[in-house]
Amino acid sequence: MTFAVDAVSNRGATRFSDIIYEKIVGMIADGNFPVNERLPSETKLAADFGASRPVVREALERLRADGLVVSRKGSGSYVRQRPDSSMLKMVPVGSLADVQRFFEFRAGLEAEAAELAARNWQPTDKERITAALLSIEQCLRNGELGAEEDQVLHDAIAMATGNQFHITVREWFRPHFAIGHSVTRSLSLKRTLEQIRSVQDEHAVIVEAIFARRETEAHDAMKKHILNARARMFQGVER
Repeated sequence: MTFAVDAVSNRGATRFSDIIYEKIVGMIADGNFPVNERLPSETKLAADFGASRPVVREALERLRADGLVVSRKGSGSYVRQRPDSSMLKMVPVGSLADVQRFFEFRAGLEAEAAELAARNWQPTDKERITAALLSIEQCLRNGELGAEEDQVLHDAIAMATGNQFHITVREWFRPHFAIGHSVTRSLSLKRTLEQIRSVQDEHAVIVEAIFARRETEAHDAMKKHILNARARMFQGVER
């Protein structure tokens, strides 16, 4: 019974830390916590948010993992970068931490899919993947979002695995995939042409490795692409 109570308690603490995490992200994005400035102490943040220090500490650990804050030994936590505030408007309230966790999940899942696709693709898969890549390219030229086209490319790679479970998982979690693709591509349109091009270049590296049947390279390129997408959510834009 003690274990069950502790488990429920821990789930509650994690959820509360997610709320605090999102609030701090919002305060950084709004400029209330400026870049290169020290965040209030854990004790102060705990008092401000009505939380325990362990809960605040967990939120700060996520912020560090996302590259928003950095710890300086003996000095505290400092703001490292300021994300675009519009990012928070694109994500359902209270779900930012879950969106970031889903990127972590995707990094493993889609890296394995790319590896399998490199091993198993058939001529029809090659045609489908090539068409999807060209569709994204056309969106870039037209200055269009291309979120759906981006999803189609990742769907095509999942289909090329020859394993129906990769396709099924994408169907089960389609709303989650959609949020990630939409947010990252929406934010990318605000950035420099070089930054926008880098996303498509990542796609091209993945596709080239798949078609060359370089399984490990395809795996690593996809994992890097998803983790980069996760990081791009918090990249700032010129102000």
